[in-house]
Amino acid sequence: MTDSHRILMTGHRGYLGSVMARHLVEAGYDVTGLDTGYFDACTLVPDAISVRTIGKDIRDVTPADLIGYGAVIHLAALSNDPVGNLNDAWTEAINFESSSRLAQLARDAGVRRFLFSSSCIMYGVAQAAVATEESPLNPQTEYARSKVKAEQAIRTLASDSFSPTFLRNGTVYGLSPRMRFDTVLNNLVGHAVATGRVTVHSDGTPWRPVLHVEDVARAFRAVLEAPHHLIHNEAINIGANHLNHRIRDLAEIAVEAVPGATLDIVAEPDADQRTYRADFTKFAKSFPSFEFRWTARRGASQLADCFRAVRLQQCDFTDKRFTRLTWLHHLIDTGRLDVSLRWRPAH
Repeated sequence: MTDSHRILMTGHRGYLGSVMARHLVEAGYDVTGLDTGYFDACTLVPDAISVRTIGKDIRDVTPADLIGYGAVIHLAALSNDPVGNLNDAWTEAINFESSSRLAQLARDAGVRRFLFSSSCIMYGVAQAAVATEESPLNPQTEYARSKVKAEQAIRTLASDSFSPTFLRNGTVYGLSPRMRFDTVLNNLVGHAVATGRVTVHSDGTPWRPVLHVEDVARAFRAVLEAPHHLIHNEAINIGANHLNHRIRDLAEIAVEAVPGATLDIVAEPDADQRTYRADFTKFAKSFPSFEFRWTARRGASQLADCFRAVRLQQCDFTDKRFTRLTWLHHLIDTGRLDVSLRWRPAH
């Protein structure tokens, strides 16, 4: 197998990584994962595959870890706004400093492609505008700022032999072995199945660009296999324009997927009113044959079917394993992680 088909994937045992690793292995790639294992216990359904794994904190990667790979897919991060705000120093070290260092080591090791999992959240709160890749970046949280800083640092490393690409994902949902209920559509459908009702605390008008986890994996593969000139040092919003939805619409879709569930729009005055829409024209033009296979409605049905199959109860839905911030707090409070968010020796 050529180096071009050997991939190092960081964060492969996370929500997105545990789906993407399977997808790439099934497509014929030789995948090695690198993961510290924060979320190993956060499993709702079994892993479909097992890949060779480097059990290591992203902050501790060495030059030897990068030898012999044609591409690095960098997913590892403190993975959303609440977790990013847990400790500014952790977010700086893991999401920004370790990402830029990893890219430097990859370039020095002769890795040709570096796919950085970024986020549309870096555009900030936009009440009306639709954000393109050229829109001003206006990050509102530590997580979003860390993504902006990492992109800027990695961009300077680009060369004829090292091509970074910045994949700015929409709000990801869908079934994964390491499930999350702290993303919007997963949360809404989980509520509907576990409690029989969905409550929207805002007025329902905020927008979110939602994207199924399987389509994210397929989009990363499309970028991985794209001609150099198409993706070299480019930022690309990952998603499709028809996948921008208002929160109210997503709530109605969740209720439709669970017969008998009810919907309440309570419009509390202090509710989260963050809203953003992303424009995905660049991806559509760059990859005209790519088809997003999942709509929010189809994805909600998949989630509902799975949750019923595992007999999801309210205690499961609220289990700390499936909310990233709560789980990390648990690992710290029980002494498994230390004050620097590293495993204690006994673990």
